[in-house]
Amino acid sequence: MKAPLSLAAGAASETGSASLAAADLALVDAARRIIALRRRPEWHSVGCALRTRSGRVFTSVHVGAYVGRIDVCAEAIAIGMGAAEGDTDIETIVAVNKDGHVVAPCGMCRELIADYGPGANVIVPGPQGDHPVPIASLLPNKYTRHDDR
Repeated sequence: MKAPLSLAAGAASETGSASLAAADLALVDAARRIIALRRRPEWHSVGCALRTRSGRVFTSVHVGAYVGRIDVCAEAIAIGMGAAEGDTDIETIVAVNKDGHVVAPCGMCRELIADYGPGANVIVPGPQGDHPVPIASLLPNKYTRHDDR
C-alpha cells in the first residue's frame, strides 16, 4: 500500500494547493489518507472528504462493482454518511484519485452535492493548482423538479 500523502497547513502539494486555506488543506489530506488506507484495485480508487457547516468531517471511498454502472462514487457515500448522522449541510467537499490528486466530481455527484449543499464549495484542480469553487459554478442551470420552483 502506498503511504498517504500529507500536507502541512499552508504547504503546497505536487498539484499546487498553496492557495487553499488550512481547513481545506486538512480536508484534502483527509481524502488522501482514506484512499491510501482503503484503496483496493478494481474496488476503491477514489477517496473523498466532506466538511459540514457544523465542522464534522466525513471520509469515504468509492465502491466499485463488477457491473460498472452500479459503482457508487465516494462523494455520494460521504453525503450518505452525513445523512445517516443527520448532518448534510455541506460546506466543502473534495475527491482524490488513487494517487492522491484532486479530481473534479462527475455530473451525478455535482447534482447530489448541489441538492444537499446548494452553497457548498468543491475543491477542484486547475491550471494554478487546487482551489475551491462554488458548486453552482460546476453545475449551471441545475435541474429542478417542476414542483420545486
